[in-house]
Amino acid sequence: IMGEMKLTFKTPEEIYEFVNTVSKYEFDVDVRRGRVVVDAKSLLGIMHLGLNSVLDLKIHSGDCEELQTKLVKYAA
Repeated sequence: IMGEMKLTFKTPEEIYEFVNTVSKYEFDVDVRRGRVVVDAKSLLGIMHLGLNSVLDLKIHSGDCEELQTKLVKYAA
């Protein structure tokens, strides 16, 4: 069981806030663009995926409603 959503970041500050938020959770969270998958807790990894791109978020936990609620503002 996992949560999935599509994200997009408009500014580097949004990426920074996103990584800070995701890092507070113990479970694994991945972000993917095409074939490239990065750890959502990696600031450089997500910066590498770029701004204004639609990214796929995967939360590897069945108990992720709270996190998904916090991430709605980045929804693509």
